[in-house]
Amino acid sequence: MKIGYFTLTDNPIEYAPNRKNPNQMVLDLEEQCVYAEDLGFDSVWVPEHHFSVLGVLPSPAMLLTSVAAKTKKIKLAPATVVLPLNHPIRLAEEYALLDLLSNGRAIFSAGRGYDKREYDVYGIDFNKSRDLFFEGLDIMKKAWTEEFFSYNGEFYTFPEVSLTPRPVQDPHPPIYVAAFSEPTIEKAAAMGEHVIFAPFAASMVFGSLGNAVDNFNRLSHKAGFKNKKAACSYFINVTESPEETERTKERMLRYFSGLVPAFPGDPKKAPPHISYFVEIVERLKNLKTNDLSEQSIIVGDAEYVTEALKRVEATGLDEVILYFDFGGLSHRETLSAMERFAKYVMPHFKRENALNA
Repeated sequence: MKIGYFTLTDNPIEYAPNRKNPNQMVLDLEEQCVYAEDLGFDSVWVPEHHFSVLGVLPSPAMLLTSVAAKTKKIKLAPATVVLPLNHPIRLAEEYALLDLLSNGRAIFSAGRGYDKREYDVYGIDFNKSRDLFFEGLDIMKKAWTEEFFSYNGEFYTFPEVSLTPRPVQDPHPPIYVAAFSEPTIEKAAAMGEHVIFAPFAASMVFGSLGNAVDNFNRLSHKAGFKNKKAACSYFINVTESPEETERTKERMLRYFSGLVPAFPGDPKKAPPHISYFVEIVERLKNLKTNDLSEQSIIVGDAEYVTEALKRVEATGLDEVILYFDFGGLSHRETLSAMERFAKYVMPHFKRENALNA
């Protein structure tokens, strides 16, 4: 199982009066991504969020290009591009360029997003996010694989174009679909894409992460695709005392306090295709620290974290991406958390590129 670094750059208004400076957060994020390579992580995954309603990074491609210039081998991925908010041709150009400048290290991951506030500013119909997403993804694949093509769809119509530059990877960077619901997983499998889960959503929909991975593999094989990969994100911290473990769980509840306003919480207003978020919101509102489980967060001493990740690996997951700085953790504390993980946990996983922490 590969191990990646992940963040959502959470800094919502709910964190006031202790919100971070967003400009400094972006600079700190770049440093963390570069340090992740030094520590032996396989990949870095950075978000797309707008207007600081949750996170502070509006363009993952731009930040990843800067990271590419400062690193040599770590994979570079968004987690995830909100595809309906972007023109797919523009995205195809940007990630082809990232692939070129990084010498084939780009990964493309996209989702529909869940925050109507971002859609409203761009004048995009939130209720049509699912159809927009899959039409946009179809266009991107055509742009990467066909020398010339035109398009006449429900949302996008344009004359014949040819993409430049072309991706370095053949036929294109790996594509991951961020999946919260069973229909999205089914569609991703039918299109032959990889998938990235949130563990709590996988448990809600399929009963467990292992069941989610098994279902995705079954659907992929049924559609004629083999060797498709599943990844998953986890909140994590290697702690040295019960008190530090409790403080980490309190940070996670703080993160949820900023996440809840981003999710559709009104069953009368939530689009049918994401109505499951209403149940998620109700659960998040009532969580206490002792309710937090391995479905979302892995926190404890190094032995416990190692054993928990071994259980994750046993599900057949190809990669886990780890979220250290949630809930307002400082930059220096985030670097220290990454160091502890690399020193005490990472050696227990077979790794070709791990360096001594």
